Amino acid sequence: MDKTEHNACTLSSPWLSRGRGAVSNASGRFEAYKRERVQDGWLSEEPAEPLRTSVTEEQAKHILTRNKSPDIPFDRSINAYRGCEHGCVYCFARPTHAFLGMSPGLDFESKLFAKSNAADLLRQEISKKGYKPQTIAMGTNTDPYQPIEKERRITREILKVLAECEHPVSIVTKSRLVVRDLDLLAPMAEKGLVKVALSVTTLDRKLARNMEPRASTPQRRLDAIRLLSDAGVPTGVMFAPVIPALNDHEMEAVLSAAAHAGAKEAGYILLRLPLELTGLFEEWLEEHYPDRKARVLNRLKEMRGGKLNDPRFKHRMKGSGFEADLMRQRFGNLCRRLRLNEDRQALAADRFKKPVLKGGQYSLLDALQ
Repeated sequence: MDKTEHNACTLSSPWLSRGRGAVSNASGRFEAYKRERVQDGWLSEEPAEPLRTSVTEEQAKHILTRNKSPDIPFDRSINAYRGCEHGCVYCFARPTHAFLGMSPGLDFESKLFAKSNAADLLRQEISKKGYKPQTIAMGTNTDPYQPIEKERRITREILKVLAECEHPVSIVTKSRLVVRDLDLLAPMAEKGLVKVALSVTTLDRKLARNMEPRASTPQRRLDAIRLLSDAGVPTGVMFAPVIPALNDHEMEAVLSAAAHAGAKEAGYILLRLPLELTGLFEEWLEEHYPDRKARVLNRLKEMRGGKLNDPRFKHRMKGSGFEADLMRQRFGNLCRRLRLNEDRQALAADRFKKPVLKGGQYSLLDALQ
């Protein structure tokens, strides 16, 4: 048995819950008591029972989130869900669950919140006097097409509002479920109102299963790129996160496969480990890839100024230093060779029509437009 096979077999560890990404359910930073895993000899050698997913209905007060970050190309976003069942161990959104008094570990991927009034809230917020349309980003914190979307259909209802009002939107997802909504996305694409990017972290199914256990397989994400592209939807690929000594060597293979499938744009983000995520990711490495743990963390520190995380603007996404510079050059050369990012067209914001609220009516100006 080689190293890779041995590491994959640690899925039988009594620490792990089948089908989940995080190894533990460590306390969040705001909790009064801290939970830590301790092997006291009482743990069964049998793997833990599958952890069930619970979903709580949430009546949100607001749905549009604003930001002023110079690192990202949008100033507003929508997250239809809190928590994400995909269970990506590296997800930088995990620490947000601490604000709910829950763990950024297993709680984040098993105790979910669905904003069932999201579409109604969106209609209200974009109908306000003085609202100026710009691209709304979806998939910035939690995946809009995570498994519970198949039944909840909150993302689809949001897209219906945006399509009706001809409002621009960009989507990032790890799920092939996005193609379900081609009946909405294709007509929006004809009007220059939508772009979709699939996040493809690796082409190695075993690594993908360990890192992002409930996301679509790499091949199904590439299939989604092809289906979207064939339907006329501008499609891209995100190679994110880049994890040194784990998946960084796959940049060429992932971008090449995505370009072959029809992707026209590409991006990448270096692994970020804010707050509780540092400990969660170290635990995961120790459980799944102990032979690579030190190398992964040391190389990450080299690109983060000696630390595992650097939250500064203009540094947090790409890193700094010699290796980070080489990665930027490598990505740029690869995009030129594959003819990616040659024509990054802005989405149309001049077609926007304010929605009519229940009991409301169009203004005379709206009627004349």
